[in-house]
Amino acid sequence: MKHSIKIILGIAVIAIVTFVACNSNGTTTIPEDLDAKKTLLAEKQSELRDIQNLITQLEDQIKEQDPPKEKEPIAVKVMSVKPQTFKRYIDVQANVVAEDVINVSSEMGGRITGMYVDEGDYVRKGQLLVVTDVRNLENQIIELETGLSLANTVFERQERLWKQNIGSEIQYLEAKNNKERIEKSLATLRGQIAKKNLYAPINGVVDIKFLDQGEMASPGMPILQLLNTQKIKIKADLQESLLGKVKKGDKVDIYFPALNDTITETISLLGRTIDRNNRTFTIEMNSSSRQGLLKPNLLAQVKINDYTKENAIAIPSYTIKEEVSGRKYVFVAREENGKKVAKKSYIELGEGADGLVVIETGIQDGDELVIAGGGSLTNNDPLLTQSTESNDQ
Repeated sequence: MKHSIKIILGIAVIAIVTFVACNSNGTTTIPEDLDAKKTLLAEKQSELRDIQNLITQLEDQIKEQDPPKEKEPIAVKVMSVKPQTFKRYIDVQANVVAEDVINVSSEMGGRITGMYVDEGDYVRKGQLLVVTDVRNLENQIIELETGLSLANTVFERQERLWKQNIGSEIQYLEAKNNKERIEKSLATLRGQIAKKNLYAPINGVVDIKFLDQGEMASPGMPILQLLNTQKIKIKADLQESLLGKVKKGDKVDIYFPALNDTITETISLLGRTIDRNNRTFTIEMNSSSRQGLLKPNLLAQVKINDYTKENAIAIPSYTIKEEVSGRKYVFVAREENGKKVAKKSYIELGEGADGLVVIETGIQDGDELVIAGGGSLTNNDPLLTQSTESNDQ
């Protein structure tokens, strides 16, 4: 067998040398005639095919008698790829605000003669908070009450005379009108005096005291600010690009850094306008104060789901490699002739988040992705695989 191979090798070497020599030393003259050129080309192509066939036979026989040494299997970790729901989140800063913020003010104004609460006090609805000075009104009432007594006496006399057809009708009507005018003025003043006491309109906490006892309160000017801390809201401003990605009723996670605590609430309000200055819109989530832990102006972070893909193939980003040309690829373990080998698979990337990247093409359900030990892999390298369910190395 070896003798035959040597003969074939000798013939092949002679043929190759002859072919090369004929084409390098110019002994073969190219004819001018077109048909002769075609004939010569066919002959040389036939000779070249014979030599190529001979080389192939030699390579096969040499490989048979002197097979190449197999590479040692490379130990790698693989992960079976499975479709999953891929979600990407962004964090948006938010603030806790009181649902009810009430300014307590006096309709009539006046000096504050009584202040019965301090900042931070909890008050109940209907509790007396402030009293204002109404001595001027009280003096006016005393004067009007005196005038009303006289007006009643005059009216009663004119009424008796009128019934006896004594006196003129105009005198009777003037007396009646004077009495009724004073009565209305008294009712108005008594109603104003009743407003000297300011009561809590809601249950809540005194957040701010704008004025204190002894100071003058103008009509409508705030004296106290009350917060209803039992019911609070978390407000956040989102970029307008997220408008189509959130809706009323969506669940969101809200993290409070100061408390190191996270709660889940529902979006209760979606702003109807876009702020023209910063191109944002507002969302609100109703919540309880959680026994006073969630205080107004407490900072929070809201996690917004801005991208979701069902049945996505998502893999760890560290498994992705890149050629000099920029093409992205990964290695997957495939079985050939009963052995596991590495196969380079070119991929197209989709969205990514939290160390995972969605793969649009190049990987299928059930592929065994090489996730560790593949730093020096090349295509068709034999593998010794160890399966893992996690992405840990």
